[in-house]
Amino acid sequence: MAVALTALTVHAQQDMKTFIDDLMARMTIEEKIGQLNLQVGGDITTGRPQDVEIANLVADGKVGGVFNMKGVEKIKALQDVAVKKSRLGIPLIVGMDVIHGYETIFPIPLAMSCSWDVKAVEDAARIAAKEATADGINWTFSPMVDIALDARWGRIAEGNGEDPFLGSQMAAAYVRGYQGEAPSSIAPQHLMACVKHYALYGAAEAGRDYNTVDMSHWRMYNQYFPPYKAAVEAGVGSVMSSFNIVDGQHATANRWLLTDVLRDQWKFDGFVVTDYGSIGEMENHGFGGLKYSSALALHAGTDMDMCSQGFLKTLKASLDEGQVSTDDINQACRRILEAKYKLGLFEDPYRYLDPSRRPRDIYNNVNRQKARELAAETFVLLENKNNVLPLKKTGKIALIGPLADTRDNMAGTWCVAYTPDRYSTLKEAMQRAVGKRAKVLYAQGSNITRDEALQRDAEFGKNIRRVDDLKAHEEAMKVAREADVIVCAMGECADFSGESASRVFLEMPDVQRELLADLVTLGKPVVLLHFSGRPTILTWEKEHVDAILNVWFGGSEAADAICDVLFGDKVPSGKLTTSFPQAVGQLPLYYNHLNTGRPVAEDADRFSKYASNYFEVRNDPLYPFGYGLSYTTFGYSPVTLSADRMKADGQLTATVTVTNTGRYDADEIVQLYIHDRFATNARPVKELKGFQRIHLKKGERREVTFTVTPDLLRYYNVQLEWVLEPGDFDLFIGPDSKHLQKATFRVE
Repeated sequence: MAVALTALTVHAQQDMKTFIDDLMARMTIEEKIGQLNLQVGGDITTGRPQDVEIANLVADGKVGGVFNMKGVEKIKALQDVAVKKSRLGIPLIVGMDVIHGYETIFPIPLAMSCSWDVKAVEDAARIAAKEATADGINWTFSPMVDIALDARWGRIAEGNGEDPFLGSQMAAAYVRGYQGEAPSSIAPQHLMACVKHYALYGAAEAGRDYNTVDMSHWRMYNQYFPPYKAAVEAGVGSVMSSFNIVDGQHATANRWLLTDVLRDQWKFDGFVVTDYGSIGEMENHGFGGLKYSSALALHAGTDMDMCSQGFLKTLKASLDEGQVSTDDINQACRRILEAKYKLGLFEDPYRYLDPSRRPRDIYNNVNRQKARELAAETFVLLENKNNVLPLKKTGKIALIGPLADTRDNMAGTWCVAYTPDRYSTLKEAMQRAVGKRAKVLYAQGSNITRDEALQRDAEFGKNIRRVDDLKAHEEAMKVAREADVIVCAMGECADFSGESASRVFLEMPDVQRELLADLVTLGKPVVLLHFSGRPTILTWEKEHVDAILNVWFGGSEAADAICDVLFGDKVPSGKLTTSFPQAVGQLPLYYNHLNTGRPVAEDADRFSKYASNYFEVRNDPLYPFGYGLSYTTFGYSPVTLSADRMKADGQLTATVTVTNTGRYDADEIVQLYIHDRFATNARPVKELKGFQRIHLKKGERREVTFTVTPDLLRYYNVQLEWVLEPGDFDLFIGPDSKHLQKATFRVE
C-alpha cells in the first residue's frame, strides 16, 4: 500500500517547489527514473499479460504516465494502482492523441488553418479538452505546428500549412484552448498541451516521413522556429521532440535544440517527451545502443521516454558508471512532477475521473454545432465556372464517388477516440438537406484506387467497400445520365494522409480520375467535392470541371457542413494555407521564397533560357497561398498609408476599403504582406504579417486597417540577432498572396 497518498493530498496546496522538494527527498533513484517512463496504457481488468505487466510496473513506481487509454473506469483502475499500491502513491499523467477533437471531431488541423479563424480554432481546442477530460484524459499530444512546404509529406495534414506568421497564431490558439488562461494551474476541464514535433520535422527531405532534415540556423529562426516559440510563449506545458536529424544529431538528443534554444533562449519551463520509441530508434541513425542513446537524450534535455524503456532499463547503470549524473535525473523528474502538480493531480488524483461528466460534456449538440460551423469555414472554393454553385434543392442530383457513403473517412487522420457509427455519410446528409424537394441518385462509381493490394496491405480506404470497378463505373454513368447535376465525392481517403502516408504522385487516384473524366463528357454541370489531407495536383480538374470545392476532411459533422455550403445555406470563405502545385516537380513550393539572381515572374507564360524557371510549367502554383473564392465578389481599393516614413521605434497604419460587390452576405479574409526590399541578408519576396476575417453584407463596404509595428519588420540576421534595418519596404493588401494592392514606405 502507498504510504504517502494522504500526506500528498494534505500538502498539495503548498508552494510547488516546497512540495516537490519534500516529495523528491523521499524518492529512491529508481522511483525518480520511473517517473521518466511513459507507456501505452492498458485495461488491467482483462488479465491479459501485457496489461498485467503495465499494472506491475505502475505498482513498482516504474511508470510516470500512460497514454491512449479511453474511458474513466479503465483509467481509474490503473490510477488506483499508482495511488494505492505504489510506495509513494504518485499519480499518473494520462495522455492521448487528441489532435482535432475527441468524439466531436473537428476538421483536420490543416483544414482548420484554412478558416483563418483564430478564435474558432481556440474554441475547438477548448471543446476537445472538455470532452477528453470528461473521459479521464489530462494531457494531449497536440498541437503539431511544423512548417511544411512539401505536399508529399503526409503529416502536412496535422499542421497549419507553410506560413510561420499564421502558424504562430494558430499554435498559440491551440495552447490557450487546451490549457486555459492559467497554464500554471490547469482547471479540470482543461488539459496539458504538448507542442510537436520539435524541431523541423515538416522539412523532412523528399517529403518522406522520419527522414533527415538539414538547414541553416538562420532559416530555422526565420521560417521554422516561430510557431514553436509562439506555443512556448503561450505557456505550453510540454514539448515533444521529433524523429529527425538536426545538425547531424538526433532531435531527441540535441542539446542545442532542447536546452540552448528551448530553455535558455525561449525560457520554456515545462517538460520534454520523446515521440514514440524515439530513443530506441537512435541506434538506426548510428548513435550507439539503447544505453548510450538514453544517456545522450537525458543529458540533452529530454525528460520523458515514450515507450523505448531506455531510461527505465539503463539510466541506473549509466549513473553508476558516471555517464549521467544524479542532477540530470533529478532535473527531469522534477519537471514531470511539476506537470502533475500544475494539473492538480497531487491535490486530487481523481479530478479527471468524474463519470457524471461523460453524458453531459461529450458529443453534445453544442459541440457538434460548433464543429459543423467551423467545418463550413474551412472549405476552399477553388473553381466555380458560370456560378454552378450553390446548387438548388430541386430536380435530380447524382451523388457519385467512393467517398459519398462512408463514415470513417469524414473525420480524417488521427482520430483516436472517434465514434464513426454516430457520424453521417454525405449521402445521408444530402438526403436530409434536400428533403422531398429534390431526388438524390447515388452510385459509388469506383474504388479509391485500382490497386487492391495497396488498399488492403496499407489499409488505405479500408473502410470503403471494395467493388468491381467496371460494373461500378457503368452504374455511375447510368445514374449520371438521369440527373440534372453531378456531384462527385472523390480524392484521397483519410488514410492517404497522416503519419507514414508520404506520396510520390499527388494527382487524383487512377480509377477516380477515369470516372470523373467520363462524367464530364456527359455535358452536365459537374461539381467536385475534393477530399484531401494535403495540397494535391488538380491541373486537369481545374480545366475540365465546372466547380471544385476542397472539403479536406471536415470531422464528425463534415457531411452536414458540406451540404450547408453546397446548397448555399453558408457561403464558402476558406483560404489556402498551402500552395497547390501544378506538378510534383515544383515541390517544395511556398509563396514566401527568396528571390534568385535571374528571377522570372511567377505567371510568365514563356520559358526563358538561362533564367530561374522550368520549361514544362510556369513557376507559379496552380492555386496560391491565401487563395479561395466565394459565392460573392469583393472589391479592394488602393492602399492608404498614414505616413510614407516610419521611425525604427514608431509605427504606421495601412488601410484598404473592401466592398462586397456580389449577391451574398459573406466573410472575407483580408491579408497583409510585407517585403523588405534591401537588407543585410536575403529576404523573402513577401511575408504574411497580418490578416482579418470580416463579414460584409451584399453591397456593404468597410475600411480595414492594419498597424505596422517594428516587430513585424524585424528578422533574424545570420548572427541570429533580432534586427530591424532601415530602408524601403513594400506593403501589400489583398485577398490572397498573388492579387494584391501595393504601397511603399521607408523605415528611418
